[in-house]
Amino acid sequence: MATVDAVLIPGGGLLPSGDLVPWVKARLDRAIALRLRPAYFIPLSAGTTHKPPPLDENKFPILESVAAAQYIVSQGISSAQILPETVSLDTIGNAYFSRLQHTDPLNLRCLHVITSAFHLPRVEAIFNWVFGLCQRSQPYTLTFEAVPNVGMSNRALLSRYQKEQASLEKVIEL
Repeated sequence: MATVDAVLIPGGGLLPSGDLVPWVKARLDRAIALRLRPAYFIPLSAGTTHKPPPLDENKFPILESVAAAQYIVSQGISSAQILPETVSLDTIGNAYFSRLQHTDPLNLRCLHVITSAFHLPRVEAIFNWVFGLCQRSQPYTLTFEAVPNVGMSNRALLSRYQKEQASLEKVIEL
């Protein structure tokens, strides 16, 4: 893989304690392990509309991307390289707000997106759609990578694949 300007890592939930779920940790670990050392790591997502966020000791919401950023820093990456996207509540929002907040203003054009295998088809469709809108003179170059599905029972994983497929069909309609 060529050098990239940024690695984008979609969120995927937090435990009630505010800790990252295993499948998100796997995404982050892969981003950190890349030998190309991107200019920026962009963890995505404020949370989800499906359930309220966990709260910190002061009763403030814990944002998924902020928890992910803290994890990345704990693994030795400089906080200056981390640009959390803190607004979105779904995958379409992940793409849109990462573009609005970070990639367009910083002219980051070569992007690598890392997510779980169960999530990849929908992520790829959404990010290609959003980053293909209103192209500038220098278009985006997007690459995608799936990490293994970890931390879910077979039953939960099957349910997740079914949900992702149904959601992908809705995205294609859009």
